[in-house]
Amino acid sequence: MKFTLSWLKDHLDTTAPLDEILYALTDLGHEVEEVQNPEDSLGAFRICRVIEAVQHPNADRLRVCRVATWPNGPDGAMEEIQVVCGAPNARTGLVGVFAPTGTHVPGTGVDLKPGNIRGVDSNGMLCSERELELSDDHNGIIDLPEDAPVGVRFIDYKGLNDPMIYVKITPNRPDGLGVRGLARDLAARGLGTLKPLEVPQITAAFPAPIKVTIDPALKTKGCPVFAGRVIRGVKNGPSPDWLAARLKAIGLRPISTLVDITNYFTFGLNRPLHVFDMAKVQGDLRIHPAEGGETLLALDGKTYTLAPGMMLISDDTGPESLAGIMGGETTGCDETTVDVFLESAFWDPITIATTGRALRINSDARYRFERGVDPAFTLPGLDLATQMVLELCGGEASDLVVDGTVPDTTRSYTLDPARVVSLVGMDIPEAEQRATLAALGFTLEGNQVTPPTWRPDVLGSADLVEEVARVASLSKLVGKPMARALPGVPRPILTPLQTRERAARRQIAALGYNECVTYSFIDQTAATLFGGGSDAVRIDNPISSEMSHLRPDLLPGLLRAAARNQARGFADLALFEVGPVFVGGEPGEQALQATGLLIGASAARDPYGSRRPVDLFDAKADAEAVLAALGAPAKVQITRKVAGWWHPGRSGVIGLGPNVMASFGEVHPRVLAALDVKGPAVAFTVLVANVPMPKVKTPTRPALTLSDLQAVDRDFSFVVDAQVEALTLVNAAQGADKALIAAVRVFDQFTGDKAEAQMGVGKKSIAITLRLQPQDKTLTEAEIEAVSAKVVEKVSKATGGSLRK
Repeated sequence: MKFTLSWLKDHLDTTAPLDEILYALTDLGHEVEEVQNPEDSLGAFRICRVIEAVQHPNADRLRVCRVATWPNGPDGAMEEIQVVCGAPNARTGLVGVFAPTGTHVPGTGVDLKPGNIRGVDSNGMLCSERELELSDDHNGIIDLPEDAPVGVRFIDYKGLNDPMIYVKITPNRPDGLGVRGLARDLAARGLGTLKPLEVPQITAAFPAPIKVTIDPALKTKGCPVFAGRVIRGVKNGPSPDWLAARLKAIGLRPISTLVDITNYFTFGLNRPLHVFDMAKVQGDLRIHPAEGGETLLALDGKTYTLAPGMMLISDDTGPESLAGIMGGETTGCDETTVDVFLESAFWDPITIATTGRALRINSDARYRFERGVDPAFTLPGLDLATQMVLELCGGEASDLVVDGTVPDTTRSYTLDPARVVSLVGMDIPEAEQRATLAALGFTLEGNQVTPPTWRPDVLGSADLVEEVARVASLSKLVGKPMARALPGVPRPILTPLQTRERAARRQIAALGYNECVTYSFIDQTAATLFGGGSDAVRIDNPISSEMSHLRPDLLPGLLRAAARNQARGFADLALFEVGPVFVGGEPGEQALQATGLLIGASAARDPYGSRRPVDLFDAKADAEAVLAALGAPAKVQITRKVAGWWHPGRSGVIGLGPNVMASFGEVHPRVLAALDVKGPAVAFTVLVANVPMPKVKTPTRPALTLSDLQAVDRDFSFVVDAQVEALTLVNAAQGADKALIAAVRVFDQFTGDKAEAQMGVGKKSIAITLRLQPQDKTLTEAEIEAVSAKVVEKVSKATGGSLRK
């Protein structure tokens, strides 16, 4: 949003300096992005008079000028300076604009220095309009009237000392897209008084020769009200200087008076308008949804093909304007226009935004309508614009033609003065709160507050508090420690799941993994590989085709990150992420995962041969470490019922009965190929919420229990079928005496042709060691033998094997 200081003062009666206004705007939530002050660039240029201009002795096209610049000394005598000038209109008696040495000339980017041109000294410059960036005219120097006061600054004489202010308006403040809205905020802050806006009564000179109708399907939402009037006998020439200068200052090119008036109201009062040349309109106007396939040559010179449902303004020959976004070239106004139809309407923000995005049209009208203009100002804005057209272009106005009604946005909320303290922490008197809301245009009846029609962002009592605090200035907020409700140690703030999430993240990082934070949205192809990609998790309005679905697992994001790293030459990777995954779009259909991914080697190259490829046991060990950090039981079951994205023979699931706590193993080669990852790759996934909570909840660790009695180790070697898993044997041995057997570990495995030659075809040998840890007495040999026999019995029953002889 761009405007000038004088434009602001048209609405705000203030004596506040520019710096104070700029600070207040930013403090009120309208961040000042840029200020262009002509005084900084043109303040040194002054009006001068050429006392004498003679031919340069050494150049045919140059003249040596004696220039009177400004009074010098108490007697008021003019200071004279010699300037060499090549302009064809340089002459004795000319009143122009002089730049002394040391001045930066914006049109050329040159800093003036004393010079010598063809043997004649020259100090300063007589300037053209292009050198002052007033226009592209460079045919001669500026020629001012004879009565122009010599010595006065040029910007003061021409009224150019008007700073341009560029403010960034947040999407929730559409009222800030008009100069009057910003003036209202400044007035509420106390920087002046908001000037009244008098809406004229337009006298109809004749009945309107045109009718307007809104399609019934659009009246409820798309276009609740559309109004206009015919103005005949206008003269559409160049705009007056004040209007043209105001538009130029904010970067708009003056076109014609009629068009410039609509731009003036767009920026001044946040009321976009449009004018139709009545000579080019055939029949009546109707507002209707497009059927699809219609074309419109817009004012930007481009032809647009319309999709079904886009709102149009059409006459009997077809589309003439894209409603609320841009008018058509066919009915546009030019210097031959005599009769016009001036329209003002309220358009639905969502419909305008959808159409503008689909057609990729960015216009000032669209920018405002899609954020929400004041619906109640539809007809008053039309009357004000009609009055300006009559004043600047002449003519006479018809009666008003209108279809639809202004939508009712009335709503009220309760003002609780005490909430300013509880929500913001500022102690503002109730009288000041009421005065602030009234200055912003709110209506107060007791404790009920009705927001003005130009504030669609106010949707609750908390927004009233925000307005009061914003105007009072949040910079006055003083930091204070929060009062403790009760003495003693406060209750924990984090939930158990949040505590576990933090513990999982710290543990995986301690294992040497690098954390990734990937998007929760992935492409459908990757989602399908991991059991997702259904319509239940599809994003209705994705920002790209690669972010169309909610992720069903963390592995796709980590594998994509690994592929990008591999493409850049990083082969050894250890990545992890802790975050939510989704099986649906409803509450409760998401879970928290902690996932790690290993690719490449386990260590850097060294002379000791410690480098080896990572394998599934690395992932298994890391998964068990994370589960231990989360307080999972030490004794768990490991099964092979893995999901389809794991390698079926090199992966497993850690759980307690049907409760799955983690998965680990190699990622399926098919998945790696689909995601462009050079494998193999091993990973683990821990379902944080599935880890059982400890039965005894204490803030400290349990007491360390150690036995003073001697532990006993016994080794066993079993001959089993080659397909028997070592884990089956270990679990069977562990179950022989859960109280006495402290640990079971495999320490040897004999397989292959030599093993089959000794033990039979299809056989192998697995050796385990048991640690027996008594708690109350030393074990006797008989007790040890009894436990050993039970171990042999359990293992033989579970595996069909026997002790190796």
